[in-house]
Amino acid sequence: MRYGYYPGCSLHSTAREYDASLRAVCRRLDIELAEITGWVCCGSSATHAASKHLGVALPLHNLAEAERQGLGEVLVPCAACYSRFKLAWHEVERQPALRGEVEAILEHQFREEIGIVHPLEVLDSSSVRRQLASLGEGNLSGLKVVCYYGCLLSRPPKVTRFDSGEYPQSMDRMLGLLGASVLDWGYRTDCCGASFSLTRTDIVRRLSHDILEGAREVGADAIVVACPLCHLNLDARQRDIEKEYGVRYNLPIYYFTQLLGYAIGVPSQDLMLERHFVDPRGLLEKVGPLWSPSVR
Repeated sequence: MRYGYYPGCSLHSTAREYDASLRAVCRRLDIELAEITGWVCCGSSATHAASKHLGVALPLHNLAEAERQGLGEVLVPCAACYSRFKLAWHEVERQPALRGEVEAILEHQFREEIGIVHPLEVLDSSSVRRQLASLGEGNLSGLKVVCYYGCLLSRPPKVTRFDSGEYPQSMDRMLGLLGASVLDWGYRTDCCGASFSLTRTDIVRRLSHDILEGAREVGADAIVVACPLCHLNLDARQRDIEKEYGVRYNLPIYYFTQLLGYAIGVPSQDLMLERHFVDPRGLLEKVGPLWSPSVR
């Protein structure tokens, strides 16, 4: 399998561990990621509020580049980027005039619909699940986790068409296949505060506290995420939340790719667990030793 790869700004900076672990998992599963040459920021949280045309043109610039480079489906791991890509394509599908204007801006006419996929959609396919089982079935035994999808991947359902809008299961299925005890809980699609992390940290602390508290109430050892903003708010702000609410969580926050990588023998150097604020290495070492760089 081969996909055009759009890492986005976060995976080249604050979420480098997500990028490294995703690439390593894909190599292990013989999934080729061809990074789009000349990709640009998708516009993130602010651009679409300032200019509708710019908010649509920035994500579609990357799809145009992918089409020019013959890359086919585009894999977008950041939930915020994935949302912007999906919303932009939805807008031009519904509004032919807007599509014409944006294509003129980009100096590119799209030949057909370009597939926009999240890694969870690729890795949850039946063929990849069989590969995962053959490489790491049972290797996460003893680990109790909750899967946190956040609010952007599955909403609005008619736009993203990702899993289930209210009760997604793709991450649960993969981690359960590898032996983890995946606990049910009520916060899998709640918002953590997202980009308010920069402007209204009080809101982020309150919402993220509720998520951490929900994980603790069901007895989770860790929270597993698929979004750089979710990881930032739950991991980097966890100590501030503990201080404000007078609690102690010490809950590791893993990217799902880090746990998949651990289970199927990705070297520890590619998981980059040392970058986390709440050190997640001790919990994994209770399950089994981290793979050395020599293991491939």
